[in-house]
Amino acid sequence: MEDDETELQNPFPSPPSHYTKYSTHNLRLLSLLRERAGDDVQNINQREVLSDQTEVPDWELTQLEKPRVDWILDEPEAYYDVFGDRWFVKDKILSLGDAGGNQLYPSDPTIDRRPALRSILRSLLVTYSSLMSSLLLPPPLNPEEPPEWQRHVDWISNLTTNLMAAANDLRPVQARGNLESMMRRQLELRREETKALHEKCDALEDKLREIRSSVANIPTAQSWQLTNVPRGASNGNSLIPLDSQSAQKNQQLSDVDVLLWAEQIR
Repeated sequence: MEDDETELQNPFPSPPSHYTKYSTHNLRLLSLLRERAGDDVQNINQREVLSDQTEVPDWELTQLEKPRVDWILDEPEAYYDVFGDRWFVKDKILSLGDAGGNQLYPSDPTIDRRPALRSILRSLLVTYSSLMSSLLLPPPLNPEEPPEWQRHVDWISNLTTNLMAAANDLRPVQARGNLESMMRRQLELRREETKALHEKCDALEDKLREIRSSVANIPTAQSWQLTNVPRGASNGNSLIPLDSQSAQKNQQLSDVDVLLWAEQIR
């Protein structure tokens, strides 16, 4: 009980304890159960159906079924509650006209709004100029009649609301454009990195080609003098390199000499 109260007080609660049931083995058992039982999964004994399987749980495997949301989608305002917050499935951003405001630009997003927005901006500047002039007028004689400047302020509020609403309608377009520019920049960076890798690989291949050519120019046939050291010597048998002149002076070893030497060093 104390653990439950502590969990409720946590601002970021952990997943429910039954999340451990969604293991790969249990999900495979559920799939096998539905395959063998068909649509009549609720009215069968899962232990009898899965008698050839191991580690069949005591609780019903049908608890692992995904919740159905089709009945939520049929509602006019489909929503669901998570941790006390309500989320709408078909979330829709209301326009200024739908929200009860005086919308001065077309609601259809396919229509060009720039002419309407220019008219709103010009009207805003003219109304602001009229507001400055109305401040010099004397107050009205009738106290119930609103002053001239109040009418201009209300109209300026309406115009600025339309400008802000029209700008907010362009947020998805702006976000899409920013995302496209970010993806284009990432693509350019990857192309630059790939080009740098190819240049580095080409440089390494040229270096390896130079090393191969330099190694190929080194003479591979060298003469070695085989020295026979008696047994028990600490140096053992060794090969002593000779230059070309001394190699010509020494007598070449035959295959029989090599075999005799191999027998001696066994």
